[in-house]
Amino acid sequence: MWTYHPELLAIPVPRYTSFPTAAEFDESVGADAFVQALSGAGGEVSLYVHIPFCEKICWYCGCNTSVANRTDRVSGYLDALHREIGLVAERLPQGARVTRIAFGGGSPNGIAPVDFVRLVDALALQFSASNPVLSIELDPRTMRAEWAAVIGAVGITRASLGVQTFSEDLQQAIGRVQPARMIEETTAMLRQAGVDSLNFDLMYGLPGQTMAHLEDSLRRTVALGADRIALFGYAHVPHLIARQRKIDAHALPGAEQRFAMAARGYALLVDAGYVPIGFDHFARPGDALAQATLSGRLRRNFQGFTEDRAPVLLGLGASSISGFPDLLVQNEKNSGRYRMMLSQDRLTANRGIRRSAEDRRRGAVIEALLCRGRARIDPDLQCEAWPLLLPYFEAGLCDGDGADLVILPEGLPYARSIAARFDPYRKDSLRRFSSAV
Repeated sequence: MWTYHPELLAIPVPRYTSFPTAAEFDESVGADAFVQALSGAGGEVSLYVHIPFCEKICWYCGCNTSVANRTDRVSGYLDALHREIGLVAERLPQGARVTRIAFGGGSPNGIAPVDFVRLVDALALQFSASNPVLSIELDPRTMRAEWAAVIGAVGITRASLGVQTFSEDLQQAIGRVQPARMIEETTAMLRQAGVDSLNFDLMYGLPGQTMAHLEDSLRRTVALGADRIALFGYAHVPHLIARQRKIDAHALPGAEQRFAMAARGYALLVDAGYVPIGFDHFARPGDALAQATLSGRLRRNFQGFTEDRAPVLLGLGASSISGFPDLLVQNEKNSGRYRMMLSQDRLTANRGIRRSAEDRRRGAVIEALLCRGRARIDPDLQCEAWPLLLPYFEAGLCDGDGADLVILPEGLPYARSIAARFDPYRKDSLRRFSSAV
């Protein structure tokens, strides 16, 4: 279905959940800039709440998380998070309306259900959030009946499960053992609790993974009725993520095998009736994400592809990133320093970047290419980018249509690489990112 051009995938590129990316953040932007931006926020606002704890740490994971095995550490973090909620809420203008709240991690169900209920209550009270769309990331290994009851009681309608693979051998190889029965029971509990948009995170490029492994996981996922599927390529960067040193690098599939897995996954899921979102996300036709794709309303933010139209996303918790039209700013990453700063009633935003008009112009091009496969390119950007894109034109991966650049069906796996040609920051920082496929 797709042709493998290794030379066009050789350069690592960002996932572009923001532009500029977090690699461009520095300490010249911090709490003062965050407060100023917050004071001007209005209209719809979304919240992201980071809970950096898991019962067990998976070897492949690059998230900011730790083991939830010390009660004092978890309770101290939650106390700090409640303080941050209060400090941010009191600075948010009354005209702003919180319409979405997403809980991520780590694994939010790595904390006690009662602590989660208190957190939801605090958010609803402090932000005067009236019937927001609630979503949560979940670990099937720590999903219990009491958690399902809480999800139903607070009204969460969207959930994402970290499945990765159904193969027991591969689960052992990546340090995430969760029998199929556990995933099936979690799915049933969430449906009964009222979750009507359920995402499965799956991975290709795992150590020892074959095409048969991947097809089995995809077919099981389809049979369980997942509404959304994210099919990610595993990025092996043990020099950056120490826990990945436990993974046998010699057993990892090669680049061409990874490309074939991505292509097979795409074909299988499209054949099963899913709407493709980019080349590695999929949704059932009736799901809101598929509807946004088909109507041209799809967007990118720090959660990835989304139908969320809110211009402001407020990140709460250690390492969370807040996004404003002209500012991106990140909280303190270290949870100990995060707790210490909030014990002094200090907001922890300490690095970021101001988005210039040029950043916003280029960011709109990158977002349009990734979300719609087409973007209007101003003449000056054409003069700059067209020579860089010549290999992609010649390979039949993209084409010009008047003032538009169009990514052709054959070019889907190369979309991030094509979009990166409009990113002037990539000249000296490509080594920080994973391969495009």
